[in-house]
Amino acid sequence: MCGNCENRQIGRRTLLKFGAAGIVALGFEGVLRGARAAEGAATTLSSDEALAKLKSGNQRYVNHPKLCSIELAEQRKSVAAHQAPWATIVSCADSRVPPELIFGGHGVGELFVARNAGNLVDTGTLGTVEYGAAVLGSPLVVVLAHTSCGAVKAACDVVTKNATYPGAIGPMIEPIVPAALAVRNKPGDFVNNAAKESAKRTAARLTAASTIIAGFAGAKKLKIVAAIYDLGTGVVTYLD
Repeated sequence: MCGNCENRQIGRRTLLKFGAAGIVALGFEGVLRGARAAEGAATTLSSDEALAKLKSGNQRYVNHPKLCSIELAEQRKSVAAHQAPWATIVSCADSRVPPELIFGGHGVGELFVARNAGNLVDTGTLGTVEYGAAVLGSPLVVVLAHTSCGAVKAACDVVTKNATYPGAIGPMIEPIVPAALAVRNKPGDFVNNAAKESAKRTAARLTAASTIIAGFAGAKKLKIVAAIYDLGTGVVTYLD
């Protein structure tokens, strides 16, 4: 996260001081103003406007990829002291799924991104999404799955082959297994169906796991959607 170190600490201390119960008690807007005062204004985009911007960016990436250009030096200077990302993306760590590129060639300071294998929400990722909403004012969260996901395939192999994996890989993919079980007998590609189901469940889990996120979503300050990126076509499809 960019910005002055002292200012960042003020934002973090504010969030930690109030916590989930404090945010509910004091009101979301009041906490937002206090946490953000040291870091500058948040984006003025609404959640629907942010989602439309992602959709048009992906269309640009698919239809005119050579036209995607980023003035990185200028953007770097403009956000060196303050960030106001207009969307938070929970994405897979897969090297073929860089959110800044597949959503239209966005540069520094625009997207707040958390990546891990399987686009799951652990403690670190949950805190990241909370920070994006409560401190940075990001109005949109996209849980972004993708086709042919290795982590999802591993979970599917647990279901169909009773596969086991060494180290932390097995525990890492455990949250995907229920999604794989739920779509095991559905028509279509098993892995891709499981990836979609897992993304939808992860999106729903955000509000269930976090009072902060649930509060912002309930107050219509935050929209949470699930989506899947097609590695072959480059198209991002949003899931109901």
